[in-house]
Amino acid sequence: MGYLELCKMLDIKYPIFQGGMAWISDADLAGAVSNAGGLGIIAAGNAPVEYLEEQVYKIRKITDKPFGVNIMLMSPFKDAVAEAAAFLEVPVIVSGAGSPGKYMDLWKSKGSKVFPVVPTTTMAKRLVKIGADGVICEGTEAGGHVGELTTMSLVPQVVDIVDVPVIAAGGIADARGFAAALMLGASGVQIGTRFLTAYECNVHQNYKEAILNAKDTDAVVSGRRTGHPVRSIKNRLTSKLKKMEKNGASPEELEKEGVGALRRAVVEGDIKNGSVMSGQIAGLVNKEESCEEIIMDLMSSTSLLIKNFKFEE
Repeated sequence: MGYLELCKMLDIKYPIFQGGMAWISDADLAGAVSNAGGLGIIAAGNAPVEYLEEQVYKIRKITDKPFGVNIMLMSPFKDAVAEAAAFLEVPVIVSGAGSPGKYMDLWKSKGSKVFPVVPTTTMAKRLVKIGADGVICEGTEAGGHVGELTTMSLVPQVVDIVDVPVIAAGGIADARGFAAALMLGASGVQIGTRFLTAYECNVHQNYKEAILNAKDTDAVVSGRRTGHPVRSIKNRLTSKLKKMEKNGASPEELEKEGVGALRRAVVEGDIKNGSVMSGQIAGLVNKEESCEEIIMDLMSSTSLLIKNFKFEE
């Protein structure tokens, strides 16, 4: 399915999803993205249901355009959040960290379109079979919790086996990544790291500066032994976790060390001891912009790239 069909399905102007980043993707950021023509996504994260309700009511005052909610299926509040998303008739639901099978009928009965995040072809095929309207293929280049396969290898394989829109995510920040995703067969893209430095993003300024100053090798993965590896900007926390892993720390010890780390970075601005989640493309993000400027640049530059792509006879 092409990008025009995706836009028609979701009633959005541009095939650009804003990543649902926990503690970061709130109504202000998501509303600005939706107003600019993309699909803004509120992240429920590990927050209680009251937070989601508050953010959904707020975004509906900011925009009359479609928006989404990212539901993290490892959250202790997942059942209540899933039910609230249905009650609030959220236009698009993005799920991650598990299978949304038990909620699929409920969400779809309320008219929501469901786009699970998938790290493998097996998961993509399984979730489409139980009713997913599309899938977000997230490669290991992404920030936050990551899988093993790269975006470049995962997207075309998923495109070949499903008949729903495929959204490419992970390692995409500019027109070159956007155009590459379309060439791989994706109907659209999901972008997280670049939106971290948007004016409308309420993340702490220290966090934004860490992204703006990052080099290509600064986004590293820690916590592989826990079974839930995380990509973030290297700092004291990542060094400590790496040392703990090397010394044989248990998954429980590693998980305990990471508790509250994202909030420390996002809210308190502690970029030395907090988790500064970021994709590998942080080195390409070098200025603060509005969400509208980001989306307009992506669309115009990508159109120009594809238009000018041709073989010489």
